Amino acid sequence: MRRALLTLSSLLGLVAAPLAANTGTPVKAAPTQQCKGCEALLERAASNPLRKDDRARDAARHPVETLSFFRVGPQMKVGEYAPGGEWYSRFLGLYLGQQGHLVGLFFDPTSGAFKPERQDGIRKAAAAYPADVAKFTGMDASRFAAYTLDAVPEGEKGTFDVIVVPRMMHNLLNWNIADSEIKAMRALLKPGGLIGIEQHRAKADAPYSYTDGSKGYLREADVIRFMEVNGFDLAGKSEVSANPKDTANWPGGVWTLPPTLALKEQDKAKYLAIGESDRMTLLFRKRD
Repeated sequence: MRRALLTLSSLLGLVAAPLAANTGTPVKAAPTQQCKGCEALLERAASNPLRKDDRARDAARHPVETLSFFRVGPQMKVGEYAPGGEWYSRFLGLYLGQQGHLVGLFFDPTSGAFKPERQDGIRKAAAAYPADVAKFTGMDASRFAAYTLDAVPEGEKGTFDVIVVPRMMHNLLNWNIADSEIKAMRALLKPGGLIGIEQHRAKADAPYSYTDGSKGYLREADVIRFMEVNGFDLAGKSEVSANPKDTANWPGGVWTLPPTLALKEQDKAKYLAIGESDRMTLLFRKRD
């Protein structure tokens, strides 16, 4: 995962054309099993009355199936990367709050991708995160924590079971901070710890000009290669959030589709009928 081995820019140069995995021998995933016995507890969290306003997104995001596939157990220490609107945080807070530990992991503000005012906003969001999740769940704020990736206490390294990265890899690649952010997350994981990635999926033969992150879509083989370079092995794939109706070639990128609907009323019915983006769901294991 060292930059000296393969920097982000050189990696993207390698994948400017579709990788061999797209045209030759397919990528083989190691066998993986869903979290045994967890689905009933995840279903209980999903049906919690506190989620009445969040539940409308379940049909597109499939949180029960996704977190089960990511092997998120109720007693684990779990990081959610770039919590943003905290939709997954509220779900995970209900699921982990009694037995496990949820930690919000926020961008490194000093990475060079953010202006000073945005850096301040990231730090404020991280500081507010435990109270935000506590308020929603009705639990004590001590059950939750948050750090920006430049300010993680040394004792936290090697203590996380799973880190969840929902729909964020395109931004990391587009901002040229994917190397450093994934490296920081890797350091937080226990030996054999897991990273679960959900990401808008481009077609396997989509041109690099469309899959550099600026349109929101990435090629699945590129994400796999990137994670392998950075010290992870593919542990499994799921099609739980696949959407074959998404052609993944919108000039305005993924934001053409719901929930953003960037074109507003223009062809709105068409895009609503397509639904949210086609998504890859990938599980990676930290390599020794």
